Amino acid sequence: MLIHQGHPQTPSGRVRASIHRTLETLLDAILPPRCLSCRESVDRQGTLCPACWRSLTFIGPPVCERCGLPFEVAALTGSLCGVCVGTPPPYRHARAAMVYDEASRRLVLGLKYGDQTYAASSYGAWLVRCGAALLADADLLVPVPLHPWRLFRRRYNQAALLAQATHRLSGVPHLPDLLMRRRATPTQGGLGVSGRRRNVLGAFQVRPRLQKRVRNARVVLIDDVMTTGATVAECAKVLMRAGAGRVDVLTLARAIRDR
Repeated sequence: MLIHQGHPQTPSGRVRASIHRTLETLLDAILPPRCLSCRESVDRQGTLCPACWRSLTFIGPPVCERCGLPFEVAALTGSLCGVCVGTPPPYRHARAAMVYDEASRRLVLGLKYGDQTYAASSYGAWLVRCGAALLADADLLVPVPLHPWRLFRRRYNQAALLAQATHRLSGVPHLPDLLMRRRATPTQGGLGVSGRRRNVLGAFQVRPRLQKRVRNARVVLIDDVMTTGATVAECAKVLMRAGAGRVDVLTLARAIRDR
């Protein structure tokens, strides 16, 4: 069995885990742990209080085999939602840890705009759990990129932080700069399905110097939220055109009202 460098089962992985635990202990002593959502006291860093945990809607079976849309009633294994039957997406599978709703929005926006970068480690564990089948034989983790100007203003890419955390826990290699956003697009907020598709059309590109890394690779594309799926679909198309063997999608949350 191939074990990626830095995986917890390797000597280097165990050393890193030990260092991480030591740093967590020191951090707890300096900054008392607070709930990621409501900021109430909790027993350790990067966790939720019981009330906030219960408020989240985590996604589990039954779901659409292709896009991961939760079904309200039990379905046969391999069942597809109506959208995927009519218009199959360019990725193989998509999975998300939780439903994007009022409770999860606070977590997502805190990571995205509120400088809560420390939360990415916890969210990475959620991604590894819900995406275990996608990660089992994956070759690369690739985050959805920000345009350089937006990255300059925000100072970090939340999708890249999630990919890095997933890499540390799963051992799957990640290439944070494989994809590039070659034009600045307006925010997707307020746009409908067709508007979102037009907005990101042609916005992404595989970085030329990394083109060879994509060929025949089993790629897991990582983002914070999947709303209509327009962004991840466009990224998946770019990766497939560059020669990827397959593309799966893994997100922290996903909206279900638009599907």
